[in-house]
Amino acid sequence: MWPDVVAGLVRLQQKFLLAPVSNGNISLMTDLARRNGIRWDAILGAEVAGDYKPKPRVYLAACEAFDLPPSECIMVAAHSYDLKAAAECGLRTAHVARSNEKGPGTGEATPKIKVDYAAKDLGDLAQQLGV
Repeated sequence: MWPDVVAGLVRLQQKFLLAPVSNGNISLMTDLARRNGIRWDAILGAEVAGDYKPKPRVYLAACEAFDLPPSECIMVAAHSYDLKAAAECGLRTAHVARSNEKGPGTGEATPKIKVDYAAKDLGDLAQQLGV
């Protein structure tokens, strides 16, 4: 699974700035990236914003970190609640299926809300975004 994730991220990084917006701390996200060969442009989220998702401050702080208005940012997630909160802040949204997140059939295969993009994986999202 991880080689496919990294390949999708590499494609997306050809055109977009990429940063996790996580409730995990920067140290955890750095360890995850180094162990899996992921190169982020930044690591953002709860620690930077001083709050936790799905509170608006987290999404807006991520946009501000890149000096971008929310309308020029896309929140990519496997959880509809996360995408709903981002959309309410003005971000575009992309749902990437993670149907077996905690075991067979335990994750979201499709979004539970209206999103701008719905993808089966990051490679599919890259293709939809023209990369």
